[in-house]
Amino acid sequence: MFLLLLCWFFGAALILYALYSWIIPSAVQYNGSLALLWHDVIVERALDTLTRSSRPQRLLKAVQKHATRGDPHSVISAIDHFCRHSEWAMNIGDEKGSLLDSVVSEVNPEMVLELGTYCGYSAVRIACMLSPGSHLITLEFNADYAAIARQVIAWAGLEDKVQLVEGASEDWIPRMREHFGIETFDLVFLDHWKDRYLPDTKLLEECRLLRKGTVLLADNVICPGTPDYLQYVRNSLSYKSCYYKSHLEYTKAEDGLEKSVFLG
Repeated sequence: MFLLLLCWFFGAALILYALYSWIIPSAVQYNGSLALLWHDVIVERALDTLTRSSRPQRLLKAVQKHATRGDPHSVISAIDHFCRHSEWAMNIGDEKGSLLDSVVSEVNPEMVLELGTYCGYSAVRIACMLSPGSHLITLEFNADYAAIARQVIAWAGLEDKVQLVEGASEDWIPRMREHFGIETFDLVFLDHWKDRYLPDTKLLEECRLLRKGTVLLADNVICPGTPDYLQYVRNSLSYKSCYYKSHLEYTKAEDGLEKSVFLG
């Protein structure tokens, strides 16, 4: 009887492991909503409870274990490996990250604003491509995320190029000129709360922080989606927009980046 129970328990454990590590992840790969529900809600909450740590904390440990201090490219690789092989996280990811790299290289900005730092992945990608004297200001509302991002950015050796600011975008955007002495941004990367994309874009316009030629690059415009923002930049005479089709980070579900050039 004991042997039968042991076999049953072992078999059930194997089935649960297969469901968790392979069957369900494979099943949700092509559906963005299901992928977000599985990875960003169910799995994250379960692992937070089991490990008594947060996903950003686990990501930071992976960086400290596998990345070389002072080497931003090794930090990016360590995070990508963690997200593909250990635990999904809501970074822009390697596929869309390459598109981000291309835009940064094309614009060659002196002053960049990032809305939504999370753990610092995209901040590292952007900052390591900036020319000497260029600067990135990245805003993060969540204090716990900001604390992790500071350590990730420091591990990459990019503290001199990145100014991380805690607080709400709607509070900080009107204070940019006064607090940082900024006239305009050359590149704005939107990757925060999706319902803030449009209000913050309009706020940037109102505060005259955009100049003719400023590029707005918005992530996750398909999944979870930003329909009001897309309608605005695609129909406004103030922008010339194009869509870069890609996939939701570390999945095969469609997502993409919207690049919008401010025409003044």
